[in-house]
Amino acid sequence: MKTALKSVLDRNGAEQGSAVQSGAEHTNLVLGIDGGNTKTIALIADTSGRVLGWGRAGRCNIYVSRSGSLEALETAVLRASQSAGLGDLEGQTPFLAATLSAAGADWPEDFEVMQEELNRWNWAQRAEVVNDAVGALRAGSLEGNGVTVVCGTSAGIAARAPGGPAWHTSYWQEPEGAEELAQQALRAVYRADLGIDPPTSLTARVLAHYGTPNAEALLHSFTRRGRRGGRLGRLARVLLDEAQAGDPTSLRLVQKHGASLGDYALAAARKVGLAGEYLLTTSGGVMRHPSPILREALLARVHEQHPGVAWQPSHHEPVFGALLRALELGGVPITPTLFQQLEDTCPDDSLFVT
Repeated sequence: MKTALKSVLDRNGAEQGSAVQSGAEHTNLVLGIDGGNTKTIALIADTSGRVLGWGRAGRCNIYVSRSGSLEALETAVLRASQSAGLGDLEGQTPFLAATLSAAGADWPEDFEVMQEELNRWNWAQRAEVVNDAVGALRAGSLEGNGVTVVCGTSAGIAARAPGGPAWHTSYWQEPEGAEELAQQALRAVYRADLGIDPPTSLTARVLAHYGTPNAEALLHSFTRRGRRGGRLGRLARVLLDEAQAGDPTSLRLVQKHGASLGDYALAAARKVGLAGEYLLTTSGGVMRHPSPILREALLARVHEQHPGVAWQPSHHEPVFGALLRALELGGVPITPTLFQQLEDTCPDDSLFVT
């Protein structure tokens, strides 16, 4: 997940994104969309916080495919609309507000592309585009402040101080997510085979994962003409498993990666003026792995400078944050009761499984 350089404020102090006005009649429905690197999720709720419909489609990153991303957005929203009993939305503007929290929303021109599509579809009286790290930050707590570290297929970090704008890492971000961890695991296997680094239990696990007899065959499968395709992300689980089992190579790689994420979490906190005590949340598939080693290394680095920081895992998917922002965009206060209503009526985990 790449993230935008920072939030650009409008005249009212809102974060990156612009409002779309229409002549539609008043409605009590809002739309939240999370366009991610592996899937796109749309949720529809009313202004009391009841989730009424949901839809899912493919990946959404305009850096990968502009047309594919826009198709995924439209498909997820139409499926959510049908689930909520609104039909196909043709000629309708059923939503008071809509927020799209999107991977690939990195630079101003990226926001413009996505905002133009929201304008063209004319689903909502007001609409905004934010980066998916900002959606994840908003999902992390009732107030939506502090720092969030998202580590899934890719990685991104966002921060916000109370009453201020959000900042997120975008192409400042160096430590990435599952695919980078997978590349590190492969490199460790190759170096161990050459005797550059000590033997590692990763070798047997990685060879079994790919069904190859030895490291040379593995390297060949990734570098030959007609090479092995597909995404590497699932191999990150192997690396985290072996770190937890005590493999020194795996442990070193995971701890180094966690500390690097901590460096960027601290940088994000500095950008928005956070220091002392604040909340740090984590989310994404890598962060949900049972091993605590990556998270512990992240927190250890943060606590070196900000020992008062409290940590909690985010209990909600990023689309939950998009829905909260849509409610706020529509002028709806986020109360504990409304927050709980959203929690109670959100679809179960099966919708979000990658």
